[in-house]
Amino acid sequence: MTKTLRVGIVAGEASGDILGAGLIRALKKHYPCVEFSGIGGPRMLAEGFHSFFPQDRLAVMGLVEPLKRLPELLRIRGFLLEHFSQQPPAVFIGIDSPDFNLTLEEKLHNCGVKTAHYVSPSVWAWRQGRIKKIRRAVDLMLTLLPFEAQFYRTHNVPVQFVGHRLADDIPLQTDLVQAREKLKLDFPVETPVVALLPGSRHSEVERLGPVFYQAARLCLKQRPGLRFVLPAATGQRYRQIHQQLSEYSDLPITLIQGQSHEVMAAADVVVLASGTTALEAMLLKKPMVVSYKMAWLSYQIISSMVKVPYVSLPNLLADQALVPELLQNAATADNIAAEVLQYFDNPQEVTALKERFLQLHNTLRCNASATAAEAIVRLIEGQPQPAADPLEPI
Repeated sequence: MTKTLRVGIVAGEASGDILGAGLIRALKKHYPCVEFSGIGGPRMLAEGFHSFFPQDRLAVMGLVEPLKRLPELLRIRGFLLEHFSQQPPAVFIGIDSPDFNLTLEEKLHNCGVKTAHYVSPSVWAWRQGRIKKIRRAVDLMLTLLPFEAQFYRTHNVPVQFVGHRLADDIPLQTDLVQAREKLKLDFPVETPVVALLPGSRHSEVERLGPVFYQAARLCLKQRPGLRFVLPAATGQRYRQIHQQLSEYSDLPITLIQGQSHEVMAAADVVVLASGTTALEAMLLKKPMVVSYKMAWLSYQIISSMVKVPYVSLPNLLADQALVPELLQNAATADNIAAEVLQYFDNPQEVTALKERFLQLHNTLRCNASATAAEAIVRLIEGQPQPAADPLEPI
């Protein structure tokens, strides 16, 4: 009789649930008799995963909320530590949620359990001292981005670059006409379109929204045929943006609930708040202007700690300034409008930029779930991970 293999996984957020479900499906192909348990969301549960607690009990953000929930979070972690130390799995995998998972991984590692962490924290960008804890906590780090793997190799942490799920999911070519037809926009399909994405948080929209609308006014003066589309991330953001736009009734802006992916796919140029959205825009091959504003003191503290020359993933991946980054005092309507118009005035540069985006897309398109599963199998079975390819494109 084949022995059942046990795998522990903790995924504390919705994005981790997506990665966890893909990893579970891929691991089942290697091990027909395998049980998965820990904490996961609905996608993982649909794959037969047993979650000891609802996933949303780990989904806390900000500074105050985690402190308020600290006793509960400690109880959950204590339960998981006791369970997995008494019934050791073949491997324990923490997916993202580093503040919760790395401590658990370190304690389980000290009990002799093999551990892996899927999705690197931004240790390469700031608070690099965390690398010492990571080295103590994990037998294997699985990274979504190639430069992250290079950072871990430099610091002697076993690592495997597995690629990014978004790069697998998004086609190499984007059908702009199809995206516009799907959105049922009330202007001709050949109209030049700028997508505005001022962020998903109240503070982001509060700071960037008016700047983006003023930039749209400036662009419209130079190119009267432009149209703007703005996807609101949530119902709350929709109401907030709708109220803001009451002061910009002269602008041809179409406000849409959700559908940010489709809006970017339908655009010629994207203006966005710095974040994962920039990666998605790159994979859609969209020229973009990246912007961000935060409270003055927060910016001073964070900028003094950041150790990388860029903030947007397209620039970090290329290790050069492919797209403009307009941050803090540089995030003005004049600057944003000038960069947007540059794209419309220089179609040859846009073509070259899209070709570079395609190269980066191919770099990240590694069938992430299958590649991560193969690395986990090697860890379980005591096999060495493959050496880095010196010709690996970055």
